[in-house]
Formats: sequence, structure tokens, C-alpha cells
Amino acid sequence: MSEKTPLLHYRLTTSGEPSDGSKRTGVGGGVHPGRSKDRAPQKLGVLFGVVIPTLLSMFSVVVFLRIGFVVGQAGLYHSIAMFLVAYFIITMTVLSICAISTNGALDAGGAYYMISRALGPEFGGSIGIMFFFANICSSALYILGLVEAITSTFGVPEEGAAAAAGHHHMLPSGYWWSLLYGTALLFLCFLVCLVGAHIYAKATFIIFIVVMTVLASIFISFFILGPTVVTLSHTSAVNTTSMSTANYTGFRLHTLEGNLFSAYTVDYTTGAMMSFTRVFAVMFNGCTGIMAGSNMSGDLKNPGYSIPRGSLAAVFTTFITYNVLSLLAAWSCDRYLLQRDYSFLGDINILPPMVTVGIYSSALSAAMSNLIGASRVLYALSKDDLFGGVLALARKTSQSGNPWVSVLVSWLLVQMVLFAGKLNTIAGIVTIFFLLVYAAVNLACLALEWASAPNFRPSFRFFTWHTCTVGILGCLVMIFLINAIYAFASIAFMLVLLMLIHYLGPISNWGYISQALIFHQVRKYLLMLDVRKDHVKFWRPQVLLMVANPRSCTGLMTFINDLKKSGLYVLGHIKLGLLDELPSDPLQSRYDSWLCLVDHLKIKAFVNLTLADSVRHGVQNLLFISGFGGMRPNTLVLGFYDDCTPHDHLQGHILLSTGHSFDTVCPTKVPGEQRSPFFPSLRGAEDPKDLQEEEYVSVIADAVKMGKNVTLARCFDQFNRDRVLGSGRKIRGVAGPFIDVWPMNLLQPDSHSYVGICSLFLLQLACVLHDSRAWNQARLRLFLCMEAGYSLQEKEEAKLQGMLRDLRISAQVQMVAWDEVVALHWQRQRERAEQNEEDEREDCNQTYPNNASQLTDEYICAVNDMICRHGVPQPAVRFLYLPHPPADRSRYRAYLHQVDLLSRNLGPTLLVHGVTPVVTTDI
Repeated sequence: MSEKTPLLHYRLTTSGEPSDGSKRTGVGGGVHPGRSKDRAPQKLGVLFGVVIPTLLSMFSVVVFLRIGFVVGQAGLYHSIAMFLVAYFIITMTVLSICAISTNGALDAGGAYYMISRALGPEFGGSIGIMFFFANICSSALYILGLVEAITSTFGVPEEGAAAAAGHHHMLPSGYWWSLLYGTALLFLCFLVCLVGAHIYAKATFIIFIVVMTVLASIFISFFILGPTVVTLSHTSAVNTTSMSTANYTGFRLHTLEGNLFSAYTVDYTTGAMMSFTRVFAVMFNGCTGIMAGSNMSGDLKNPGYSIPRGSLAAVFTTFITYNVLSLLAAWSCDRYLLQRDYSFLGDINILPPMVTVGIYSSALSAAMSNLIGASRVLYALSKDDLFGGVLALARKTSQSGNPWVSVLVSWLLVQMVLFAGKLNTIAGIVTIFFLLVYAAVNLACLALEWASAPNFRPSFRFFTWHTCTVGILGCLVMIFLINAIYAFASIAFMLVLLMLIHYLGPISNWGYISQALIFHQVRKYLLMLDVRKDHVKFWRPQVLLMVANPRSCTGLMTFINDLKKSGLYVLGHIKLGLLDELPSDPLQSRYDSWLCLVDHLKIKAFVNLTLADSVRHGVQNLLFISGFGGMRPNTLVLGFYDDCTPHDHLQGHILLSTGHSFDTVCPTKVPGEQRSPFFPSLRGAEDPKDLQEEEYVSVIADAVKMGKNVTLARCFDQFNRDRVLGSGRKIRGVAGPFIDVWPMNLLQPDSHSYVGICSLFLLQLACVLHDSRAWNQARLRLFLCMEAGYSLQEKEEAKLQGMLRDLRISAQVQMVAWDEVVALHWQRQRERAEQNEEDEREDCNQTYPNNASQLTDEYICAVNDMICRHGVPQPAVRFLYLPHPPADRSRYRAYLHQVDLLSRNLGPTLLVHGVTPVVTTDI
């Protein structure tokens, strides 16, 4: 008579891979973290280190209980097709495992270690937590499945089934009795794990011999046992027992023909209607366990040799075994026997108790290995310190290196899961967790392959990115075939863990594959960015901002971040000195400080530091070398040259990533001297500057010669971005800030042009700022200077309005009468002697404005006053025309003096000189 254990059939086959981190390897779990170095662990070869653990993990109890289910429901053809598809997916994952395992040494944690070191702590930590919980639940599933197998065989039956009871039915049944049996079995596993994984390692071979002996008896029974009738008993939902019979025909052709095609029916253990996808999902669970060998890497003599050969050998062996058993079952058992008796292998065995022994031994070893695996993953997570002090205690180990605290915590969690009793729901989630781990391993291998990192050169070469992709897709398809709702929930849980670790976890030094992938893609697209295909329609500002000391210009740095319009933004800094006079490059140690500042200010900028003997040469170097290909600075931004005392805007600010203040000081090699680890203190009012006036104007002239637009930023120490933009939000009912634009060259009073390259560049830059998200509530004001008696005033205004419409620029145009201002200029002109007329004519042939050498301070101050009077209400920023610097170096001081007078006391101001066309009316 056949004894049925319906829940056992489901639970023992839906828990996915039985262990992790050490898994059956548990055994040793790959390595024993914390093992004293003076104890050389015994090293294992291919057979004992990889083949046996992987075979035990993949066979488990499925080989005894699910072969009849698969063949009976799906038929031989569909069964073989299912195995081909399942093993194709598994083989792709095994190839990824082999590749990663032969690329370097593995430490404790198995799959967690591989994934975390390849994809980073966020992905590895989230997968590690899921792997840990999967092992906990899987261990409980095997314990409960074993309890149900024991109580089904030896337990006292229900009243309605008393007639089927034998003398061996002596164990009390019920929830509390089952919990007691499970607790006792779990405590036995706990004692073995607490002593050490080496005890289970010794028992692995014995368990393997038992399983192989049972399998041998099954194969022999197919050929020795003659036709027989098997009596079946079924217990209904109302505890009534019915009896039926089924035939074992031996090898008969008509039996094989009857089992070739599918005949899906109701599963007698669950009452659910079966289909191809449901049978495939259940069958696939029995094919997992492929990571047992890779988790043993620390105990292998040669992991790079053993893991590929052992894992592939185990996969091939189980594939042949499952298919041969399917063929023998379809050839010798009628359909009814296969569909109504999933444990038929025990009924047709020459030694019926052998199959029961195989089920018990497989379930117990699987539960034990899951417990060991969970403890190893927990220990690896605690050692990596991804969760701070939460897992600090789990790092404790015994003198032999066994993480006993992790074992204790894992045992307690499994015991808590046992109280749930009925775990059919959790079983599906556990399987999905394991499949997500497999998908993550494929993803790790795929990322390493795509990144083309020189150090990724595994000795196992039988893989490509195609195999990794197929492995990922196969695992994801299986996840959703098993249960779509659980799949979405598991992925969401993984993403939540990933985000928590990303924002709360510490920064690791494992290396981030994302950086390698980004580098690979950026390099590829930079090569595709052809400067010969540049067009004015797609122009955007690409800014190099020169920063002497960031303590005094944080306002300017954040403002330029708004101005860049998704373009390149580079912070340039020059340290004066010569490398010949220094023992090493002093700039390499400073990059971290600058990058921390970029993070602190929340700007999107690169940092480029250079060493030069002068500021002028340093700016030239940065303009020459900054950027790549089509991503090079086209606009140079300089702070204004004046005598204002700089203010420290970083004083008192805390850097969140380190918890240190920007004011922190630390001792230097010079006794008694201290300095900030971030940036030096600002110069005092009497300290000399690093460059003189002539050199400053020379920097402007050099940039223009190199075809770069130049912008001088003045008074941005007064710019408070939060205050300016906060008052411009419509929700507060306050008008937005103003952006004032003066497109004419105010130092050339006889000019009425506002459509030159420089004027249009200035207008475009102001429009770019206005279009940025933070400034979209601001309002542009465009000021056009005209003499009151100018006959074409209205026509010029209409022309300007038309140009703005063509350029799609929304701005408020204001005509400014500057007769009095211009009169000052011409009055001083008439007072001058005319004997220098020839010299003035020579100046006119240069690019320096006609009247620049003759402009008086009185006139420029009047222009400055005019700008102030028309700046009501006070604008957030002004854009002014910056004249071309003179060709004669002797006039550099006068040029800078004039620009100083023009922009004095105007608040945040940009003086702009453009040299490239940047606007178009084309589509």
C-alpha cells in the first residue's frame, strides 16, 4: 500500500536552492571566515569539493517525488522539452558562475560575495539579505517537509483513515506535535552547525553514498521487477479514505505510447488544475542548487580548475539522470499510476524502504546545509559592515573560525518560521529569491564583460554576453511563471533594500562596476561626438570657471551651474609652482577636497587642477587640455579683478559625506603649523595677489585669441541663490526676479549696434539662464540706448521686437534715452587737441573701440549711474557688454580701469564678450 504525503510533495520541491554561502558546502562554505591562519584547512578536489555538493543540491528529494508528477501530467515529449529548456537556462547561469569564479579568489558568502564585489555593495547587500532569508525559509521548509514525511509514515492516522493504519503508526499527530518534531530535528541540525561545518562536510559523503544507493536501487528495480498492481489510498477533504489500483506494466510499447503526450489533470495533492507552465515551474525547482560548488571555493585546491569542471559535470549528470528516469517511468508505468502516486518509486522498488530513507536523508541534509548557508551569508554581511552596528555581534567566531553567533541567530529565525506551520505560500517566494540571485550572478558577469575592464580575464572562456543575457532573461521568465505577484513583490523588496543600502550604507573600496560601465559608454559616445558636425542650432555654453579659492566664490559656482544649460562645466584651479622643484605632484591629493565641495554645493561640474609658473600660463593650459573631443570649454569665466576683501562662505558648513567642517584643521609636517584638509584660508586685505592687472587682461586677450568667449563675474559674493529664486515663485504671489540685459557696447557711444556677434551672444546667455528650471519665473528686461533726437528710434525698437520674436526670446524691451550721457563724451572730445588725430585713426583700425582711449571717467561714471537708475526694481543679475581688450599692452591698465568704473556698485554682474555665433532662426 502506498502512503501519501501531499504537503511534503509540494514543500520539498518549491524551496528552490537548498542553501547558500556555504550551502552544502556548508560544509565549509567555501571558506571559514576567521579561521586561524596557523591551521591549514584541508583542500578538496573536483569530486569532493564541487561534484558531490552540487549533485546533492540539485537532486534533493525532487528526484524521488516529482518524476512521476512531471511525466504523468506533461507526457514524455513535454517532459524532455521542459528539461531541455530548464537546463539551458541553468547552464547559462553556470557559465557565468564559472567565469566569475575563475577571475579571482572568492571569500565567504558565496553568491553574495561574487555579486557584491562585481556590482557593488548596494546590489550585493540587497541580494545577500534575500539570499539569507531564502536559506532561513528553505531550511524551515525542509524541516516541515521531513516532519510530514515522518508523521505520514509513522503517525497515528485520523479517525476516518483508521482502517489504513498499521502497527508502525505510533507517533501522535497534530500541530503542536509536528512543531515539537520539527524543533527537535532543527535542534539536531543546530548542534552540528554549532560544532562546525567540518562535521557536516564529513557527513556529506555518507549522504551522497546513501542517495546514490537509492538511485541505483531505483534503476535496478525498473529492470528486475515484473508487472504488478499497486494499491493506492486517498484521503478526501472530509477525512474519508478511498482505495484504487494502478498498473506497473514493466517495459511495454503500448505503455510508452500512452505516455508520450500530455494529459494535464487535477493535482490530487493540491486540487489545482495543472498546465504546462505550472508543471514546468514545479519541475524547475528541482534543477536548482547549481552554486554549491562555487560556494566551496575556499576549500578547493584549485578553484579555477575545479569549479568549471565540477559544476558542468554535475549539471550534465543530473540532466541525464532526470531524462533517463523520465523515459523509464513513461515506458513502464501507466498514466494513472504516475498521476495518482507521486511516490510510486517506493512502491515498485525491490527494497521499498530505500526510497523513504533517501527522502529522509536528502531532506535532513538540505535543511542542515541551508542553516549553515544562512549563517555564512549573515557572517559575510556583518563582516562587510553594510548595516553598521546592527550585525556587529554576528562577526564573532569560535577559536576554530566557526561564526557561532551567526549560527545561533539563523537557528532562532528558522525556529520562528517553524511556528507558522503551513508554508506553502512562502515556498514560492523562496524559489523566486533564489532565482533572483541567479539572475544577479548573470548580471554581474554581463556587467564585467560589457565594461571591458582589463582585469576581467577569467580563465574560463566559454561564455559571452549573449549567454549572460539569456541567463538573466531565463531567470526572470521563470520568476514570473512561478507567480507574477510574488515576482513583483520580491523585486520591489530588492529595490527597497538597494536604495536603503545606497543612501545609508558606508562607502566601500571594492570598486563599482557602474563606474566601469559609465566609462565604457562615455568613451564610445565621445568618439561619436564629431566636432565637424557642430551646428549653431545645437550650441550650448560649455564653461570653464577659474577659481582661486572656493571659499570666496560659492555663490558664483552655483550661479554658473544654472547657466550651463546641460553643457560642460569645469572648475579650474591653478597652483603656482614648478614640478621640477617639488618631490611629487601636489595636486593629486587635492582632488578629493574639490569633489567633496562639488557634492556639497550640489552642482554638476568636473574639476581640473593644474600646476603652472603663472596664472596666465595655467589658464592657457586649462583652455588647451580641458575636455575631450566635442566636449571642450567654449566660454571662460573669470572673477573680477578688484580690491574687495574676499569673504569665507564655507565657514561653519559641515560636509555631510564625512561629517567634518570645512573649518577643520590638522597638523602638517612642519612643527606647530596647521592647515585645513580642504582649502587654505583666504588672503588678507594686505596680502599680495597672485597676478597683476596686466596679466589679468592678458588672460582675457589670450582666451579671445583662442576663440573662447569670455565672461567676467563681479559682485557674486553678494549673490544668494536661495533668497533670489525663493522670492520669485508664483505660489508666494511675488513677481519673479529680473535679469537685465544691456546688449550695446556702452564704452562706444557712437555705436547703435545691438545685433553683432558679441551682443547676440550676451542675449543668448541671458536667455539660457532664464530658460533653466530654477530661473523660469524670472523676467528678462532688454535695455536699448537711443538718443532722444534719433530719427529711427521707433523703427529700431520695432526691428528689435521682430528679432526677439524670430529668436523665440520673451523679453521686455525698454528704450533708454542717454543724450546727457553721450553729451558728456562729445563735450570732452571737442576740448581735446586735434594733433593726435593720426594716432586715433590708427587705434580705429584695431579691434579696440574707436573712442576708448578718449573716454573719460566722468562719462563712464555717468553710464554706470544710468544703469543703476534704470535697474528698478533691483535685478538679480545684469549682463553687460565687455569690449575687446586693446591690442596695445600698455593700455591694459586703462582698459581694466574703464571696465571697473562701468560695473561698479551694480550688484551681481556678468560682463560678456562673445566671439562665436550662437543664435539662428532656422528650425
